[in-house]
Amino acid sequence: MTGRGVAQELLVSEIFGPTFQGEGPSVGQRAVFVRLSRCQLACEWCDTPYTWDTSRYDLSAQTRRMSQSQVVAEVLARSAPLVVISGGEPLLQQDRLTWVIDMCRAHRRRVEIETNGAVVPSRGVLDAAHRFNVSPKLANSGMPVERRIIPEALRTFAKSGKAVFKFVVTAPGDLEEIAELESVYDLGSIWVMPQGTTADQVLSGARTVSEEALARGWNLTPRLHVLLWGDVRGR
Repeated sequence: MTGRGVAQELLVSEIFGPTFQGEGPSVGQRAVFVRLSRCQLACEWCDTPYTWDTSRYDLSAQTRRMSQSQVVAEVLARSAPLVVISGGEPLLQQDRLTWVIDMCRAHRRRVEIETNGAVVPSRGVLDAAHRFNVSPKLANSGMPVERRIIPEALRTFAKSGKAVFKFVVTAPGDLEEIAELESVYDLGSIWVMPQGTTADQVLSGARTVSEEALARGWNLTPRLHVLLWGDVRGR
């Protein structure tokens, strides 16, 4: 494999699969995950703290430095039609992602990027990826609004025609905050996802918000991987 900047390194937490995409509009589809390390946020309920939390983890021990071509080779060695680039926050490394996405697409893989929506995407990444699963963080994350809501980023995603918006909810009151963001930023397809690391938590949360999500014209997504395997890393 050749290309510009192929030797540039990515900070990779893990590559795993095939498994199922557990969230959003592609839920249940076979996928390979590329989980990149580092994040600019520190959400209270984050289920991947090993990508950013230096108070609990030695990030050097949790991270592989891989060239772009190494990442592509490992992805293509795993049989699944969907590639999900997640994190952490993958767009912190977006200058190194376009070639990776292009190579995956050249081998007939669809590519989705999971992002917190607080980094403005580059034109190259916007053009390359098939879809962005944008998950703006609500007040329940414990993060100040000026860090978690970046207007330029949300407007860019909303106008791209490639984004869906997935919100982690912990209580019915969160839905009002989602509605305000929908109105202010003219967000497109909205998916509501209950926070939880056990099947009981996910199902209970889904039941709690399901009727109001329907009434507002929104979609509801489970966390399929949690329902199947619990809070297990690499699934």
